[in-house]
Amino acid sequence: MTAIAIKVSIIIPIINETDNLPKLITHVAKLNPPPYQVILVDGGSTDTSVSDAKLLIDGLVDNMQSAIEWQVVKSTTGRAIQMNTGASQATGDVLLFLHADTQLPNSAITEIVSAMSKSEWGRFDVRLDSVDPILWIVGAMMNGRSRLTGIATGDQAIFVKKSLFEQVDGYPNQPLMEDIELCKRLKRMTKPVCLKNKVSTSARRWQKYGTWRTIFLMWHLRFDYWRGISPEILKKRYYDK
Repeated sequence: MTAIAIKVSIIIPIINETDNLPKLITHVAKLNPPPYQVILVDGGSTDTSVSDAKLLIDGLVDNMQSAIEWQVVKSTTGRAIQMNTGASQATGDVLLFLHADTQLPNSAITEIVSAMSKSEWGRFDVRLDSVDPILWIVGAMMNGRSRLTGIATGDQAIFVKKSLFEQVDGYPNQPLMEDIELCKRLKRMTKPVCLKNKVSTSARRWQKYGTWRTIFLMWHLRFDYWRGISPEILKKRYYDK
């Protein structure tokens, strides 16, 4: 396995992810080459996420199946707060923010390292893990919009040099649209690298609440955020549906 000179720290916010943790941790452990560090940041789970994560990681280490530096840390609730907490603990050169229900391409670390020669931050294309053709179109539209605007969503696995992340003061402390606001800050500094290789993210929200209903809700929320509606109000609408 070739050593990677640039160290990549993956930061994963979790909350009540007990059922998903085996798949998540196994997936990250099998990346080739592996990341330098993985930090799972629990935002106040009421299930056994923290203890389960530690058991799974201990099993990998005991069986010598992982050369990754693993950490499980606790934080107050809130995705932005959790990701900033993870970033403060990270010792890698590049931070990769990964949602717990998103899977990276196997070559993700190599691609990120290569991307660092072009810019100081970027993201992957995304596809939704569904056979519904409408959701294929949704993924394609997300990728196209991101290329046009230079704005990424958290589902696209945003990565950024730690020094630049600190320079823009990290994620804003807001309950929704924190990924959009971070990208706005980063875009003022430099353009993103838009990697064509795709991450796969869960379509469970679309499937649970209805494809068209969720599409219209997302469009409406983004438009209202653009015209100045506060993230606190948008969060209430997002979760009340």
